[in-house]
Amino acid sequence: MMSELVNIADTIDVDLIASIYDHIETGVWIYDFDMKRIIWGNRTVLELMDADTLEDLQARDLSADMSHSVAKRLEQYRHDFSTSDARFQEVWTLYPQGKAQVLLVKMKGIRLLDGRIAMLCEGKQHEEQRPETIRSAEALLHTTVMISLFATDGSPLYRNTTARAVSPSLDTVFHDHFANPDDARQLLRTVETDRKARQVANVRTSDGPRWHELTISACHDPVSGQPAYLVSEIDVTELHETKERAQYLASHDTLTGLSNRTYLKERLTAVLQSASERGQTATFYLADLDDFKMVNDSMGHTAGDALLQLVANRLLQLAGPDDIVARLGGDEFLICHLEKPGLPKPDWFGQSLLAAFSTPQMVEGKPRTVGLSIGYAHYPEDGNSIDELMRHADLALYRAKSVPQTKCIRFRESMRRVRDQHIALKKDLERAIREKEFVLHFQPISYVRADRAVAAEALIRWQHPERGLVHPDEFIPVAEETGLINKIGIWIGHEVAAMQARLKRQSFAVSISMNVSPMQLSDPLFVSRMKALPRETGCDPAMISLEITENVLLGDIPDAHKTLSLLKEAGYRIVIDDFGTGYSNLAYLRNYPIDGIKIDRSFMEDIASGGAIVKLILSLASALGAGIVAEGVETDEQRRWLSDNGCNLFQGFLYARAMPEENFVSLLKAQAESAAS
Repeated sequence: MMSELVNIADTIDVDLIASIYDHIETGVWIYDFDMKRIIWGNRTVLELMDADTLEDLQARDLSADMSHSVAKRLEQYRHDFSTSDARFQEVWTLYPQGKAQVLLVKMKGIRLLDGRIAMLCEGKQHEEQRPETIRSAEALLHTTVMISLFATDGSPLYRNTTARAVSPSLDTVFHDHFANPDDARQLLRTVETDRKARQVANVRTSDGPRWHELTISACHDPVSGQPAYLVSEIDVTELHETKERAQYLASHDTLTGLSNRTYLKERLTAVLQSASERGQTATFYLADLDDFKMVNDSMGHTAGDALLQLVANRLLQLAGPDDIVARLGGDEFLICHLEKPGLPKPDWFGQSLLAAFSTPQMVEGKPRTVGLSIGYAHYPEDGNSIDELMRHADLALYRAKSVPQTKCIRFRESMRRVRDQHIALKKDLERAIREKEFVLHFQPISYVRADRAVAAEALIRWQHPERGLVHPDEFIPVAEETGLINKIGIWIGHEVAAMQARLKRQSFAVSISMNVSPMQLSDPLFVSRMKALPRETGCDPAMISLEITENVLLGDIPDAHKTLSLLKEAGYRIVIDDFGTGYSNLAYLRNYPIDGIKIDRSFMEDIASGGAIVKLILSLASALGAGIVAEGVETDEQRRWLSDNGCNLFQGFLYARAMPEENFVSLLKAQAESAAS
C-alpha cells in the first residue's frame, strides 16, 4: 500500500483523506529526519505507539533513547532516499512507552512542502513473533559485523546497518566491492566447491580502501528461494597494516629502507637460482665505509645517519634492476650484482662503486669525502652457497680494510688460511687465560731532568709454551675482536692492584698505570670490579692510573662520562693515552675528569722540525691542569727539547725498556739507595 504524500489540499478534502487513513488497519506515519519526531500518523499508529492523540505522538523526542545503530541506519535511509527512488522493507522493534512492538515496516522517501526529505512508513505487526526471530533481527541491526546477502549474479539483496554504512552505494554489486576483482572470483570459486570460503582482501568502502576479513557461505534467499551468498565481514585494516609493518620492519633496515640480514637470505636464494638458470655469474660485494666513526664523532650521529642514507641511495642508483642492495648493520652494505657476459675485468662494478664516491658527498650541507673498502666473491667460482660467498667476501673485506692501497679485493684461498690462524690464536688465548700464561712487564716513567723513576706503565706479555714471550701487538687485536679482552683485563687489573700494594708495603711511592680498552669500559661490571680491588688487594687507587684512548671520549662508549666519573670517585686517576692520534679537542677534554695526557710516540719526530704540535699539546695540558708524559723518547735531543719546553716526565728506550717486576723493584731499590748515600 506504499503511496507518496503530495500537496493535495487544492484538489481533495484533507479531512476525507485523514478519515480514510484512520480506517486502514496498517499503521502509516511520516518521520522527520531533522526533528527526529513523527510529524503525522493515522489512528492505527496511535494504537501501535500507545499514544492518546496525534499531538501526544508528535511531542515525543525519538532521539532521547535512540541507539547509535538506529540513528546510523536512519541516516543511511535519508542518504538513499535523497539519491534514488529507494524502497526498503525491514523488521523493526520499537519501544513505545517502554513496551516492545515488533513491526514489519515498509519505507520510502517523500519530500515535504519545505523541500526537505522525510520518510513515509507503513507498518503492521510482524507475523513471526518468536523471541529468537525478534532477537536475531535486533542483533542484525546493532552488530558491528557487516552482514550482506547477494544474489548469484552479485546484486545486493540485503545489507545490515553496518554493511550499508561502508558500502560505496546502495547498488554496489559483489565484484565491485573488491579492489582486486580476482579476489572476488577466487572466493566464489572456492564457495562453488566447498560451500564456504574465507579470505582477507582489500575492499572498496565509503571511507576508501580497507582490509576486510570476509566469510562467504552458499545459501538461499529466504524471500525468493533462489541461491544466494551470505557474506559477513570484519574490518581488520589496523591488524593487517600492523602485521605488514611488522613484516617490513623484520625484513628491512628502518634507517635506509634496504633489505636487512633477516630478509637477505630469502632474496639471495632467488637471485642465485635465477642466475644459475640463465647461465649468469653473480658477485657478492661487501662494502664498508672508511672513517664513518669520524663523521659520527665530528658531526654527530644525525650526520652519520644522513651519510648512511646517502650511501644507500647511491648504491641503489648504481645497482642493476635485478641486483640486491642490503645493509648488514653499522656501516656495512652488501650488493649482490648479476654480471653481464663479455666484461674485461671481474671487479669492474666494484671499481665503479669506488669511483662513485671518489668525489666529496654533501652530508647535511657539508662536503665529506666518503671512502669505501670493498671485498668481493664470485658465484660460482668462489663459492656455491650463500653462506660460503658471504664468508669469502667478508674475508676479502677484512683484507681490503687492512691494505689502504687496494680498496677493492677479491677473495683468495690464502685469506682462509689467515682466518684459520686467527681462529687458532683465539683458541690459544682461551687456553692462556685458563692456564694463566700472561705476565706483566713494567716500563719506568722518569723525570726529564733526573734519572729517577716515579711511575711505570704495566704492559702485558704472553708467555707462550711454544713461541716464548709474545708481545701484545700480536694478540691484543684478536682479544679485542673476540671479546676475550674483558677476561684478560680482569686479570691485568688484579695484578696491577696487587703490584701497587706490594710497592706500598715496601714504601715505594710509585704509581702504576694500566691500559683499559673501550670494551672493558662498556662492561657494566667493570666499575664494581675496580671498586673492589682496594679491599681485595690493599692497593691505593690514587696510585693507579687508568689509560684510555681518545675514542672513548668521542661516543664509542655509552655513558662514558658517568663511568669515568665513578672511577674517579673511587680514587683512580684517568689518563688519555696516545694523545694526538684521535680527534679530541679542548671542548671534549674539559667535559671529562682527566688527570693526565700521554703524548703519542709518533710526535717525537715532530720535535726535530720545531715541535709545533707537541707545544700545542703541552699548552692544552697546562690549560686543563693535567699532568703530561711523553712516550717513545729515544734520543738525548728529544729529552733536552722536552725539558726546555716544560714537559717533566717521559718514558722510552732512552731511559729503560719494559722489564719484569723483580727488575723494576731492583731499579727502585737502587735509586733509593743512591738517594740515601
